[in-house]
Amino acid sequence: MQIKEIMSEEIHYIQVPGNRNHAMELMRKNKVSGLPVVKKGTKKLVGIITRSDLVENPDEEQLALIMTRNLITVAPNDNITDAAKKMIENDIRRVPVVEKDELVGLVTASDLVNKALWKMDLTDPVENFILRNVPTTWERTPLNVAFEIMRYFNLKVLLSLNKEGKLTGILTETDFLDESEVVSEQTVHNTSVGTEGDKWSWDSKNVLYVIKNHLKFSDKEVRDVVTTDLAIVTTKTPVKECANKMRQRKVEQMPVIDVEGELVGLIRASDLIKSII
Repeated sequence: MQIKEIMSEEIHYIQVPGNRNHAMELMRKNKVSGLPVVKKGTKKLVGIITRSDLVENPDEEQLALIMTRNLITVAPNDNITDAAKKMIENDIRRVPVVEKDELVGLVTASDLVNKALWKMDLTDPVENFILRNVPTTWERTPLNVAFEIMRYFNLKVLLSLNKEGKLTGILTETDFLDESEVVSEQTVHNTSVGTEGDKWSWDSKNVLYVIKNHLKFSDKEVRDVVTTDLAIVTTKTPVKECANKMRQRKVEQMPVIDVEGELVGLIRASDLIKSII
């Protein structure tokens, strides 16, 4: 199967020059986690910007300073396995489709799952591909603390547990961003310089004002924001069935339980595509 058979041709993209606020607005409006970046007035691809880029660079306003320039791309006639390999090897979830240096489409891990994997005879159990080291937190945890837990694991998802240790919901990077805003804080640093031993000398003072941006979260707890209507699979669920469930529920990741109902990990679209390599 070729890339052109599954790629999204109606692409949400952003132009440079541009700024972070516009990028965030487009992502929220179109419910996407990343945008190809093109040169203004053209379809020439010059970069890609993701939610993670915005989170990791709160002090930068200009799109050109935030976006990723080292591009990984595919062509319309490439095989879908080529896209899957590039996503896995580079730990990314989307690859722009380029023809003659111009952006013509976009293919994501979810596209591979929703338009290809669920139709294929993939009988391997998902336990072969699941992520077992998954961040969890108590459902009463403040959002700012939960966000740091998620970042520590370098993931874009967090599972919530009740006081009995049972799974109660799932929280994604998008959920965190929807409950946050970028705020500026100014700190003042004073340094004094004088002549040692001279009581008549004047002290000189240098004042340094430092302004830093950071994400500020609402006062809500994890339980106030998580998705509680969970799509769940077991370790023995075949890849084909798992892919179809992701497609039907329109999700990119699902908790995985064992035959006894205990949480053992997470399966993401970006994990599931390993089944066709």
